[in-house]
Amino acid sequence: MRITIRQLEIFRAIYQEQTVTGAARKIGLSQAATSQSLAELENLLERKLFDRHGRRIVLNSAGRQLLPAAVQVLDRVRDIEGTGAHQPVRIGICASLTAGNYMLPPIISRFVRSHRHYHFHVAMGNTDQVVESLLQFESDAGWIEGLVHHPDLTAFPWREDELVIVADPHHPLAGRKASPADLAEASWVLREKGSGTRAVFESAIEGKFEFAQVPIEFGGIEAIKHAVLAGAGLGCISKAAVVAELKSARLRRVHAPWLDLRRQITVLVHREKYLDANLQRFLLDCGVKLPAKL
Repeated sequence: MRITIRQLEIFRAIYQEQTVTGAARKIGLSQAATSQSLAELENLLERKLFDRHGRRIVLNSAGRQLLPAAVQVLDRVRDIEGTGAHQPVRIGICASLTAGNYMLPPIISRFVRSHRHYHFHVAMGNTDQVVESLLQFESDAGWIEGLVHHPDLTAFPWREDELVIVADPHHPLAGRKASPADLAEASWVLREKGSGTRAVFESAIEGKFEFAQVPIEFGGIEAIKHAVLAGAGLGCISKAAVVAELKSARLRRVHAPWLDLRRQITVLVHREKYLDANLQRFLLDCGVKLPAKL
């Protein structure tokens, strides 16, 4: 048996793209060469690794069994290749909008000033999208709000964050202490379902009040801020995202001390992910408490 690193790279790319055409484009090969490499790998293993569903191809049971081992091999090869002085180190992160926009940029900026051979790619999405990116081995680590219980993911508590309710300065609740009835009758602008922010907010208000009208939903923090500034209603977002607006009084807080809007920011990695020395160095620099033995 002569399995090559290139075959494993192509296998992973096909899994991630779910089409041979997409995988070929991703790794810079022709479609024919990509298909041939997959066929050679399947012949060596004497089993099919994918099932076809229309134009998409998805892992079958044999492919799912191979995937974690293949990814670990590729990560270890990357680790070996990076042992030379100042060899490029590539780290892929998928983060929630709060962490990706407001928490990680200064940390990564400080880190690369001392480690200039590190190259970061940071993708952003809601919690569901971060989890999916990790499950597909598209990212090395993920940052989310709250907790996710998934058998294939390991969670590391990172830091606490606080959500705040905000309003434009002319809103009748701006700067005031609001009752459950006040918040129930108000118009709201919220993150979409599937986001960590929305999950924390809905958990906090459960049993305390229900919306009198359906909230406006946006898939981004800046969109919510602009909508609230335009008078669309109350918003509930991370305090880290509105520091400047609160300081300048462009937004005002609505106080609801009877709501627990604290949340945990969590770092996720795949249980089968090989945490090489470079990734460990960055996670430790971020303040992630890794176990002594990995």
